[in-house]
Amino acid sequence: MNFDLSPEHDLLTASVREWASRAVAPRIRELDRAHRFDRGVLDGMAELGVLGLSVPAQYGGAGLDYISLGLASEELEYVDTSLRVILSVHVALNSLTLLAWGTEDQKQRYLIPQAQGKRIATYGLTEPSAGSDVRGILSTAIRRGDAYVLSGEKMWISLADVADTFLVFAWTDTAKKQARDPDGLSAFIVERGFKGVSTGTLTEKWGILAGNTGYIGFDEVEVPAANLVGREGEGFKIAMFALDQGRYTVAAGATGLIRACRDASIRYARERRAFGTEIGQHQLVKAMIAQMESDYQAARLLWLRYPVGRFYRNCKGAVIYEGTREIHTLMQADYVLGYRTDRPTRCELPPTDDPG
Repeated sequence: MNFDLSPEHDLLTASVREWASRAVAPRIRELDRAHRFDRGVLDGMAELGVLGLSVPAQYGGAGLDYISLGLASEELEYVDTSLRVILSVHVALNSLTLLAWGTEDQKQRYLIPQAQGKRIATYGLTEPSAGSDVRGILSTAIRRGDAYVLSGEKMWISLADVADTFLVFAWTDTAKKQARDPDGLSAFIVERGFKGVSTGTLTEKWGILAGNTGYIGFDEVEVPAANLVGREGEGFKIAMFALDQGRYTVAAGATGLIRACRDASIRYARERRAFGTEIGQHQLVKAMIAQMESDYQAARLLWLRYPVGRFYRNCKGAVIYEGTREIHTLMQADYVLGYRTDRPTRCELPPTDDPG
């Protein structure tokens, strides 16, 4: 089995690594401490071509494959997670979703300038009262003539105060909203310039301080019917499709963070001395470094090289079917506490004359 990357993949990796190490790495500690997002980063990424990395050339992108998207994610997060987040929300969550679900008119008006880096895009699903529970969102978009009137609020949105366009999800069927039927959700392209759109930046964060995270408000925003993505009622499917693209970049990016931790640890292990020698010479430190390398290679295999990804997906079933591990934990505790005294009936094996 050949695990080698193509020359094109190697060139992309080298290009993204060189740019990130030169243009961002020397300043990232300062940006992080100041909780400041540098818009110049977007210009650099646009010039590099990564803002349209996996978008076909006919729509302004580089037309590269998903492996390229993963490699770029790893190199960007190696320098700082805030860089990978841009790739995740702009390319994976928004642009690749428009590529799959958008009309030709939407691709011409929005996807092309996004792939070229002339417009910055993001994804608006999460709300103050709903995140993983998509059916719990409260935003509505009611059809009135040739437009939908959008009202609601999105929270914890990456690039909220920076993006030019938002892929927004809202209820278009109020009856299905009451029933929490996901077939009542729809997706829309919303421009920052639409009347009634407001955004703000969240400042009290513990991580990704050099990135922009905020909220988006929609006060009876009139969204043209032509900006409906897919058909009414397909919003949940579109949202899940988008999240699949984003999760891939998050997984690939995480390998960059692991590698960055490994490299920093190696440098320290070679610089720090204790008991007359580099601490890297001590067995316990060697064991930790070896474990970091193992974790990095295993994480990379999950998204890049091997069927281990399939093995990982399949093994999850063992902690779900026949009762989830959480239920099993409760059952075990109930037996110990005396709340449950019944025992499962054992299947008796037929008698045998074999003494063995």
